[in-house]
Amino acid sequence: MNTRKGNINSVAIVGGTHGNEFSGIYLLRKWQQLPDAISRSSFSVETVFANPKAFDENKRYLDCDLNRQFGFEDLNNTELANYEQSRAKAINYQLGPKGDAKTDFIIDLHNTTSNMGPSLILLQSDAFNRKMAAYVKSKMPDAVVVLEDQVSVEEHYFLSSISAQGVIVEVGPQPQSVIRQDVLDWMEEMTGHILDYIDLHNTDKLPELPKSFEAFKYIETLKLPEDEQGERIGMVHRNVQDADFKPLCPGNPIFTLFDGSVICWEGDYEAYPHFINEAAYYDNNLAMSLAKKVTVEV
Repeated sequence: MNTRKGNINSVAIVGGTHGNEFSGIYLLRKWQQLPDAISRSSFSVETVFANPKAFDENKRYLDCDLNRQFGFEDLNNTELANYEQSRAKAINYQLGPKGDAKTDFIIDLHNTTSNMGPSLILLQSDAFNRKMAAYVKSKMPDAVVVLEDQVSVEEHYFLSSISAQGVIVEVGPQPQSVIRQDVLDWMEEMTGHILDYIDLHNTDKLPELPKSFEAFKYIETLKLPEDEQGERIGMVHRNVQDADFKPLCPGNPIFTLFDGSVICWEGDYEAYPHFINEAAYYDNNLAMSLAKKVTVEV
């Protein structure tokens, strides 16, 4: 972190990384009109509209998923020059460069069609992030913390991995190209708590935090059932649909095939599905992510 005494001096709030996820885009517009809502005394804040052309065309992306273009090699490969690849390089220039970023912290705002509620996705589980998650959960007890710390920040290809510290705020269920007040309110509240935490961290005024909290650690991603030709032959079982972060035990139904037969979960652990039946993941025929429930010590 390029900060004095570990402080966060600059924060970027990014919306519209996906052009049809509207909550972050409309919150950016609000905050540009009312900047005091996101300003804090101990650091600077800028807002970034990541993918304006995709928004104009009411699409997730034009050429490729912008939130998968921030690996080191891709950012430094000048031959990768379609619209999203070029936007990634421009955003990396504005906020980064990755590995030596001028921006200390990135909050990337996302919607999901899945029933995940207000979810805070952490790319690392160091002391700073553990305390942040504990603080957010103390303010929003229904918030869910997801750990995607299976690789280092440098190895992640998400936009929020440009800076040494960063999080993804993922809120749903919200259909693509739609605004829901409950979801937008959750996103605004969670973002506010993150900004408050950074300010309290910088000014040494953090309150006493819970000693531990529950989180969900990403393990694997499952695909929808396919035949030998790669054609989709089934769907998420009705018992699993909308049951994000509810336990899935070995032997439980997980998919229903179009011929009426049922496939059961054959894993060797109690899984917690999330991103269940996410509309944007149908391009890759992905059904859900699976996590294990863990207790994080603060």
